[in-house]
Amino acid sequence: MKASAPSKFVWIIGLILGIAGIIGHFTSIDFITANSFNLLLAGFILLALGTSFKGI
Repeated sequence: MKASAPSKFVWIIGLILGIAGIIGHFTSIDFITANSFNLLLAGFILLALGTSFKGI
């Protein structure tokens, strides 16, 4: 399998989700804190898919 760089849009969305998940772990923001693991996981999966498939 050949890895490729994800598009800028996918990279930014994945980064925002990951940062929101980390912030939610350390602070108390209702929605973000309750879903911090899910946000971090979604960001990681999005970046992994963007790297695995060309054109995403």
